[in-house]
Formats: sequence, C-alpha cells, structure tokens
Amino acid sequence: MATTAEWDVHLYLSEEDGTTRARVELDTGVIALTGHGTARCSPQDVDVPVIGDELAAGRAMHDLGAKLMRVADHEMAGIGATPPERGPRAAYGWMNEMA
Repeated sequence: MATTAEWDVHLYLSEEDGTTRARVELDTGVIALTGHGTARCSPQDVDVPVIGDELAAGRAMHDLGAKLMRVADHEMAGIGATPPERGPRAAYGWMNEMA
C-alpha cells in the first residue's frame, strides 16, 4: 500500500554585522526539530550576501539532518535494529561555525 507524507520545513535567515544566521525548523506531525547554522564574511573577502545565506542555510540543514538521523538511530535501536556505524567526516573549505 503506497502512502504519502508531507512534512513542514521552514528556513529563517538573518544577517547582522557580516554574520548570517540560519534556523531551519522541521515538523513531521510527530516530532519537531530545529537546526542552526552561521556564516561570516571574512574582512578581506568581498561581501556577497547570497553566499552567506547559502552557507548558513546549508549548515543549518546539515545540523537538522544530523539530528534527524540521531532520532532514527534511536528509534531503530528501540525496535532491536542495529544502526549503521557513522564515523566523523572531514570538513572542507570556508569557516564552519555552528550556532
């Protein structure tokens, strides 16, 4: 039997003094989770606001995704399934700062 679900996701961006902050909220109807991310423009870089938005939003969604995976892992363990091993991943480029 095929089913379809719809989850609500809202993304909020704010910028102040060269720092962009993002908050992404997920409501599944069963749980609500929030992810956060920030990005800063280095003083020697050209200020391109859309790049700060993209970085902060991507980091917030990454944070939300990690939280959602932890919830799924916990629920899998609760029914006796063994979640897969997840090791640390290497970071790349730009200043990565989670709020």
